[in-house]
Amino acid sequence: MIEKELFERNIHQIFGSETAETLFSEGRKLRIKYGVDVTAPFLHLGHAVNLWMMRQLQDYGHKVVFLIGDFTTTIGDPTGKSATRPIISDSDIEKNSDAFIEQVGTVLRTDSKVFEVRRNSEWFGKMPTREFLNLMSMVSHGHLVARDMFQDRIKRGAEIRMHEMIYPLLQGYDSVMLKSDLTIVGSDQLFNENMGRFFQEKFGQSPQTVMTSRITPGIDGKAKQSKSLGNYIAIADTARDKFGKVMSMPDELIVPYYEVYTTAPNQKVAEVKMALEQGNLHPMEAKALVAGAIVERYHGSETAEAEHKFFFDTFSKRKPSEDVPCITVPVASDGYSVLRTLNKDWSNSHIRRLFQQNAVRVSGTTISDPGDLPTLSEGEVLEVGKKIKVKVKYVPQAG
Repeated sequence: MIEKELFERNIHQIFGSETAETLFSEGRKLRIKYGVDVTAPFLHLGHAVNLWMMRQLQDYGHKVVFLIGDFTTTIGDPTGKSATRPIISDSDIEKNSDAFIEQVGTVLRTDSKVFEVRRNSEWFGKMPTREFLNLMSMVSHGHLVARDMFQDRIKRGAEIRMHEMIYPLLQGYDSVMLKSDLTIVGSDQLFNENMGRFFQEKFGQSPQTVMTSRITPGIDGKAKQSKSLGNYIAIADTARDKFGKVMSMPDELIVPYYEVYTTAPNQKVAEVKMALEQGNLHPMEAKALVAGAIVERYHGSETAEAEHKFFFDTFSKRKPSEDVPCITVPVASDGYSVLRTLNKDWSNSHIRRLFQQNAVRVSGTTISDPGDLPTLSEGEVLEVGKKIKVKVKYVPQAG
C-alpha cells in the first residue's frame, strides 16, 4: 500500500499505542491534534512533512483538529530559543491565524468531516485562577526545568521567565481539552506533547499517541529549514522558486529530499540512490528529478514539466528567457551598483541586508555578499527576492 509506505518512511519515533497498520485500517476514527502558535504565518517543506502525513490520515476518515494557539502565542514557545520571545499583538495574532489556515489548506482537506478549527483561548482565556493553580500543582519544578533548553540557559546564566516555564503545561493541557488521540510533530516538540500524555492520564483520558517525524537539513545542507537562515523552501513559494531552490542544494541532500518531500515509491528512491553511488546518474539530473517531483506535488504535473524546461533553457543552456527584462550596468559594477540600478533609492545598508538575508541569487545560486556578485554571463538571471528577476547587460564605463 503506497500510502502506508510513504507514511512509515517519515516516522522517526512513536510513543503510544497507534501504529501505521491501525491508522490505515477501517477501525475507529481518531482526533489528530495539530497545534501552532501564530507568531508568524510561515510554513516550509519541513512543516509540510507532518501536514502530508495528516492528509493521508484524513483520506481514511480521521479528523485533524487544527489548534490555533492564540492564547499561548502571547507567551511564546521557548522551544529552541536561547532568549525570551517578544509578545505580539492580538490583531497580529488574528491576521496570522487567517494566513496559517490558508497555507495549511494547500495540503490538508478543510471540509468539516475531517477538519476542525479550535483556539486555546476558548479554555485558557476564561480559566479561573483556582483551576489554573490546581493544574500547576500536578507538575513539579524539577520536571519542567529538566528541559534541555532551560538547562542551557541556566549554564549560561541567562534568564528563564515563569511564563516560559509553564508553556509545556499549557500545551499539554490542550490535548486534554481536544481529547486528542494522536499528534504528529517534530522531535523538538516531544517534551511538550508528552506533557499532553501526562495530563490526559491525570484527567482519566487515554493518552495520545505522539509521532515524531524526520527532520532534514535546509537547502544549505546545515541547520534545519528556517526563515531567519534563508535556507528553506516555503509552501507559499512559487513553482519556479521551489524548482530553483532544489537545484541549488548540495548533492548530499538529493536522496533525503527525494524520500521525505516527494511521493516517489521506495523502490524508485533506492534506484536513484544506487545510480548516484555508481556514477550512472549525474547529480544535476537527480536534482531535477527531485525538483520536478516536489513542484508536481504542490502545483501539478504540467507546471512541473514547464519549470523543468524553463530551468534548463534559461540556466543550463544559457538561453535568454523571453519573459525576463534586461538592465544595463557599467562593466565591473559591484553588487551595490547593480542593485541600485533596480532601485536608485536603495541605500548601501539596505542592499547589504538583501545579500545577508539570502535574497539575491544568480541562476539559482545564493550570493551572500555584495562583493561576491559575479559578472553574469549572457542568459543568466539575477533574482532579488521573489518578485525581481532580470538579465544584466554590461556596457563600457562612461567617459
